[in-house]
Amino acid sequence: MSFDASSTDIVLLAWERALGFADGEVAKSRQRCVRIADDGGRVTFVRVFGHSMLVAPASIATLAASLTDAELADHARLLSLTRTAGGHGLGSASLYYSDDLELAQPSSEITISKEVAEAAFVETQCPPDDVNEVGLTGMESHFTLMEDGTAVGTAAFTEVQGILAHLGVLVSPPWRRQGVGRLVSTIAAHEALASGLTVQWRAEVNHVASNKLAHSLGLVWAGTQTSVQLR
Repeated sequence: MSFDASSTDIVLLAWERALGFADGEVAKSRQRCVRIADDGGRVTFVRVFGHSMLVAPASIATLAASLTDAELADHARLLSLTRTAGGHGLGSASLYYSDDLELAQPSSEITISKEVAEAAFVETQCPPDDVNEVGLTGMESHFTLMEDGTAVGTAAFTEVQGILAHLGVLVSPPWRRQGVGRLVSTIAAHEALASGLTVQWRAEVNHVASNKLAHSLGLVWAGTQTSVQLR
């Protein structure tokens, strides 16, 4: 699946604003952009579509200056820079995007609920780690597949900087590996695209199922986000 160059600029703009850079600063730079945040409690390194951004206290930014982007994207390496500041890992995630997806029609009639209560029910059926990672009920727009009146899987999105739709999905364990996640994710993604938003998906780098789903949806891999929480 291709990704239009103008959409690349949209993704970069969203990250510039999210991380406190000036509009266009990262897009125009051929080098790593660094913002010093001595009052922040987190170190964040993002590389997306060939551009890289680091937000960190001055002491850590100085240590990072001698490292390559590939080294900073490695969670263990970034964590090692922050040990004297009490850093603990928040992980590394793959970033995927789409500005256009093929519309896959379900093979039979389905029922979709947009009520947050149905999404909350799906959360109660899932392991706490999955629930905390996705943050489903905290999102703005929900699309839950109903089977015989029971919620079995939900995809949702929330707007980021008014230009991206950050997408998440949870499926009740008995219904996993049956295409439910792909179905509700496709529905949510098309709703976001119809609203003029570019779809964003984050998948922990070692989460095989989440990365596999992103590829099956036709999302384009764009880079990674690596974060460390400071004391």
